[in-house]
Amino acid sequence: MRLLVLGNEAIAQGAIDAGISGVYAYPGTPSTEITQYIQKSKTANKRAIHTEWSANEKTATEAALGMSYAGKRVLVCMKHVGLNVASDAFMNMAISGINGGLVLIIADDPSMHSSQNEQDSRFYGKFALVPILEPCNQQEAYDITRFAFELSEKYDLPVILRMVTRLSHSRSIIETQEPRKEKKLSVPKYANNFKLIPAYAKDQYKKLVIKQEALLKDSENSPYNQFIDAKDYAIGIITTGIAYNYVMENFDDQPCPYPILKLSQYPVPKQKIKKLYQSCNSILVLEEGYPIIEERLKDYFDIDTKVKGRLSGDVPRTGELNPNIVAKALGLTNDTTYKIPNIVTGRPPELCVGCAHRDLFDSINTLIPEIGEKHIFGDIGCYALGSLPPFNTINTLIDMGASIPMAKGASDAGLFPTIAVIGDSTFTHSGMTGLLDAVNENSPITVIISDNSAVAMTGSQDSAALGRLLAICKGIGVPEKHLIVINPLHKNHDINVDTIRKELFYKGISVIIAQRACVQIPKAQKDKIKETILMRSQN
Repeated sequence: MRLLVLGNEAIAQGAIDAGISGVYAYPGTPSTEITQYIQKSKTANKRAIHTEWSANEKTATEAALGMSYAGKRVLVCMKHVGLNVASDAFMNMAISGINGGLVLIIADDPSMHSSQNEQDSRFYGKFALVPILEPCNQQEAYDITRFAFELSEKYDLPVILRMVTRLSHSRSIIETQEPRKEKKLSVPKYANNFKLIPAYAKDQYKKLVIKQEALLKDSENSPYNQFIDAKDYAIGIITTGIAYNYVMENFDDQPCPYPILKLSQYPVPKQKIKKLYQSCNSILVLEEGYPIIEERLKDYFDIDTKVKGRLSGDVPRTGELNPNIVAKALGLTNDTTYKIPNIVTGRPPELCVGCAHRDLFDSINTLIPEIGEKHIFGDIGCYALGSLPPFNTINTLIDMGASIPMAKGASDAGLFPTIAVIGDSTFTHSGMTGLLDAVNENSPITVIISDNSAVAMTGSQDSAALGRLLAICKGIGVPEKHLIVINPLHKNHDINVDTIRKELFYKGISVIIAQRACVQIPKAQKDKIKETILMRSQN
């Protein structure tokens, strides 16, 4: 069957056809479409594949390990910074091993199109000593996803499949293969593998180290690691993933005149690299992300000026690659800029017209002359745009859930008053534990949960917080007298300002829930939200 799909959708279809029984994820650009595709798949619905969103990436990874423990194949999806959240479970599952095939799709975001950093997830794979796969196009994304589950089960290890933004969000036609059946329920033969007390973990770690030689041999022989010979040995090119496409775009569908080592499976195949290194006058390393392979060459050879790449300055150290950057590195041009027509004007992102966050920021900004500048700690979500003009409300933006602990820490240092602004989904993702710290010490901070009833920034997925915020805050221990719900509408501006002011100057923990649904949510979904909130409030 031929399908026109995004790179993310190719992975989703590949996972379905590989016989998965579940996908676990938290929405995060550029990975979101993988889970959404499976949620909408008729095949997935018919097979009752688990597709519900998780509260965060850590719980998603742990639930996936549980499904793998039961013998089923399972997919975990997240963006690169999500792996930071999931890293505790991820690093330890490399020690415990898996039962049913377990593949983690990690979507990196070079150039930070929608992220705080452009970290390279291949480092995590190398750190954990697990296989990494990196497709170069949509067809390979489909094929390599199916292969990833076989590789996972061959070595009883989780496998990282690394994507990048451009491949995740570009379309191409793929050819699908015959779907595989789901695995039968079967608990592991040696359950001690999953008991990571030191006595068992030591043996498991030794086994993991012993597997490295076989993983390297597999990588040397992998069909996804290709040596493409050519006549001109002045330059030898090592490419990974999508960088291979950028090379080929410079030759108008003609063969590249230089030999290429295209890498899509790790660990890095030493013998293939050695062959290229010894036969070429210079080596150009083109990899999307950090100079991981370029650094690895230092382990293999005495590096002088022969190896070129990000570390040598022949390729920019930051940001995405593109065909023009590659062309300059190959000496084909001196120009690395795209010619943008004058009619195209850059437009910064902004909050939607009618967004509840707008009215909330207006209320907070009214109070800034009273509380002073730079007292407001922000978090990850649409409301992060409150750090930009015309609002300039939020003063910090670090990671999911950081607003509450940072406000508490500043308060501990003597800053008063302090405000933490956090969204409903981010709060249940990783804000609750910070609030518990503040409750335990009755810290004089005001937490404002901007509740728009969705994971709005990534497409209005269901929020784990829906209809539960009051109960969660009460359960954590926020005093009911200082747990208040407001409706952030312009007509309520004066009332909301007075409410926020009162809580700001209270010398203890207070929580304000600014509750109004996202304006982008369709009416049918809003009706469902109202029903859910009503049902959960009655329970």
